[in-house]
Amino acid sequence: MAPLSRRGSRMKSTAQRVLVTGASGFLGSHCLAPLVSLGFDVVALHRERVPVEVPGVRWVRGDVMDRSQMRALLEEHRPQHLLHLAWFVEPGALISDPRNLAWTAASLDLIRTFRELGGERCVVSGSCYEYDWRYGYCVEDVTPCEPDTLYGASKDALRRAFLAYCNVSGLSGAWGRAFFMYGPRENPARLVSSVILSLLKEQVAKSSHGLQVRDYLHIQDVADGMVALLASEARGAYNIAAGSAVTIRDIVQHLGRITGRSDLLQIGALPARANDAPLVLGDTRRTTSDVGWKPKFTLETGLSATVDWWRAQLQASAG
Repeated sequence: MAPLSRRGSRMKSTAQRVLVTGASGFLGSHCLAPLVSLGFDVVALHRERVPVEVPGVRWVRGDVMDRSQMRALLEEHRPQHLLHLAWFVEPGALISDPRNLAWTAASLDLIRTFRELGGERCVVSGSCYEYDWRYGYCVEDVTPCEPDTLYGASKDALRRAFLAYCNVSGLSGAWGRAFFMYGPRENPARLVSSVILSLLKEQVAKSSHGLQVRDYLHIQDVADGMVALLASEARGAYNIAAGSAVTIRDIVQHLGRITGRSDLLQIGALPARANDAPLVLGDTRRTTSDVGWKPKFTLETGLSATVDWWRAQLQASAG
């Protein structure tokens, strides 16, 4: 196997086909160009959202929840790699919706079918919600995984079954735990995008007290981390995080300064979630060591790029 440019990342010299689920989503859409640049033959799955056109990507319509349809797609395209990113992600409902259970079951069926049809390497997106947030600092194989939400429990159940299946089936598999993401194409109801849109529209931007400390990472860095993990030979669970802490208040204040509308910020105007964890921070040393990946964006450059993207979207829609 010939080495890639990233340390720890390897793939065969002939083009390897990868099926990407959730390819038109927030994370998936940012993974496509990096996959093409690494020489993958990319088959991108979408269900409803209009796909982002990316040179070198073939779009196919399909629904992970339709198991017979997914088997037919796998039989037709015969991918050697699977990057499974699709999940139920509706803001406000994600944490406690019973549909999380169905996604765990459908994901396991997809992975098993992929392997039975000759699949070789699979990476699945996980979440920091799998960790016990009472510990604050999240380290793979050290911090306990005792989630207190249905979403976190569903992801954790999938991780355990997936990695156990890899052990008995010979499938090469890794689990990329994403933390808090922001950037272009984020749902407008999420924190960073909602504050940016309010400020750019010259409206009041409300937030909680903002003292919660979180690990926020630009979406392109998250996507690059997932792609690097797929292209590597690493196995097991890996944090895809910034590895640095920032308060929600700092993020909101940064956005006020970038847009020049700090006067519109109303920090503390919204109630904080009951029992909200004071600290959630990812350790990234294992990912850097085994995969050779590190974030490229700083908080300032990432937020500035995101403001520029939203500003362009508003100008295009007005114009």
